[in-house]
This record gives sequence, structure tokens and C-alpha cells, in this order.
Amino acid sequence: MVHRPGTRRGRRTFGVEVSGSAARGKILVTARSFRKVPGPHQQLLKDAGYELLESPHDRPLEPGELASLLPGVDGVILGVDAVPAAVLEHADRLKVLSRCGVGVDGIDLQAATARGIVVTTTPGANSLAVAELTIALMLALLRHIPHHDMVVRQGGWERRMGSELAGSTLGLVGLGRIGREVARRAHVFDMRLLFADPDPPPEEAVRSLGADPRDLPSLLSESDIVSLHLPLNGQTQGIIGVRELECMKVSGILVNTSRGGLVDEQALYAALSQGRLAGAACDVFSEEPPRRSPLLKLDNFIATPHIGSNTLQTALRMGLMASRNALTVLEGGRPEHVANPEVYAAKND
Repeated sequence: MVHRPGTRRGRRTFGVEVSGSAARGKILVTARSFRKVPGPHQQLLKDAGYELLESPHDRPLEPGELASLLPGVDGVILGVDAVPAAVLEHADRLKVLSRCGVGVDGIDLQAATARGIVVTTTPGANSLAVAELTIALMLALLRHIPHHDMVVRQGGWERRMGSELAGSTLGLVGLGRIGREVARRAHVFDMRLLFADPDPPPEEAVRSLGADPRDLPSLLSESDIVSLHLPLNGQTQGIIGVRELECMKVSGILVNTSRGGLVDEQALYAALSQGRLAGAACDVFSEEPPRRSPLLKLDNFIATPHIGSNTLQTALRMGLMASRNALTVLEGGRPEHVANPEVYAAKND
């Protein structure tokens, strides 16, 4: 329930009655999983004396909408809402943006740092969920599951020949937390593992996974399946474009459960529609929802609505981490996972 000032017997937030006494401060919650899944993550903030203000919309907020909610707010439990510099101009009390997730490409970190606002993340909380979805999308592509479901529902019994994961080569572009979880599951399917990563992982992790390093062109040309697990930044924007897709096997498939901006979607559409790539699946898009994307017209493309972290277990883990991060900052401490560590140097100047 959205907070509405002026109720007679106190304030009601998240369906829980809050006493009329003054709270220590206000925390705006825009992350949908945090709001929808009750648990200790919400209670932790309430027990600390903070009033939780729920977003009025069940979707990511537009910048103007977020800006209108920031005055008087001490912290934000943030979803995938964009936070440009102009939005932060309305933050008169804000001390922390506690992101439910790891992506901060939508936040102006420089502007947050200039205003002394700490930006925190929850790495690892969603790794298992995203890794499982990644494997699920591989299987759905290789066995044509969406197509076969449609055929049966329409009264047909036509079958397309599929392929097995066993014995195939999986190329992981990025071998961070999620990439490693995908690798562990791929081992169960007897897959050969390759990886390319602009930020090389620890040698011990590579040895334990049995993954062989490659440069990106070699990985693309050798892999039957390519799966993306990179953050979105200036170095990785459009890392899969026309030239990279031309390197892939005609029988290859591409899976992206990381960030939409990693892939040139027009180039991907051309490769799929012209038969230069067998299939692709994306849980993320450069524009979400991807209402104008031609990819949605293709039957060798699978789309899911950014559900990588959308599990009950992840919501509870992520929510608790985000709450603890926010409280640590509000109580004058420094959380472990800070996206703009420069803010602490600025605070000490």
C-alpha cells in the first residue's frame, strides 16, 4: 500500500500499521521484489525506526516520477529505475541508493558521489537464479520448446529435431559470479567450457571450473552456445555486433541474461532472420519492454521479461542485503559492496 499522509491513527506502509510517533527517517522502496515479497528485509528497516514509502507504480519509475518522490527521503531501496543527475537534484536528504541487484549503468555515479550519496549493490544474491534461467533458455532453444508448445496447443503434432547440451561447447563471455554458476551447471551436462573476460577471473577459479581461456573471436567461432555475463559499461557496450555475430557458427545460439546493451539487436535480428545464426534468447533488452523490437517477430528467438532474478529465494536474499546496506550507510558505516567508493574519500575531505 502506498503511503498517504494525513491518516488519523498513524501511517500505513506495506500493509503494516506504524505508530504515530516520529520515525528516524524515510526510505523509499521502488524495487518490486522487495515490496511484493514480505520477509525480514522489510522488518529490519521498520525495527530500526524507518518509515517505508512504497512506489505508487508497479513498474520502474520514470525519472520525473522518481524525482517527485525524493524530497524528504533518507534512502532508496532501488530497483532498475534510472537515476540521472537531474533526478538527484531533488534529493535534499538522500544518503544512500541501495540497489537490489548489481547493475548500476542507469545511475549517474559521478553525480551521486558529488552529493555524498552512497550507491550500494547486492552481488551474488541473484547468481543462482540467473544461472538457472540461462541453462533453461539454452534447453528451450535447443529443443524448440516454445514452438512445440504452440503446435500442440493449436492441435498439431509436428516436431522439430533438437540438439543436446551434452558434448557441445559453451562459450562464456564473462566469468564472474554468474558466469561461474553457469559453468558449474554446464559441467553436469558434460559440456566443454571456454571463456573470454576483459577482467580475468582468479586462476584458482578457472582451474576449478575446467574452463579454457580464449580471445573473443576464437570463443565465438568455436562455441555452439555463447552466453553473456558481463556488466554494461563503455568497454562492453555493443560487444556483440555485426562482426562478432559473423564469427559464430551458423548452427550456434546466443543467450543474454546480463544486460541488453551488450548486443546490437538490429545485427542480431539480421543474423537470425537471414539464417546466419540458429537461435537466440534474451532476458534483457536495450529498451524494456521491447515493444518495437523486430526480434519478437522471429520464431527462432525467445524473449523473457527480465526475470533472471525473479525467484522467491533471490528476492529474500537480495532484499536482506539491500536493507543491511542501507542501514549501514544511514548509521554512518561503510558497506562491503559500494559502487562509488570515491564518495568516502569525498566525505573525509
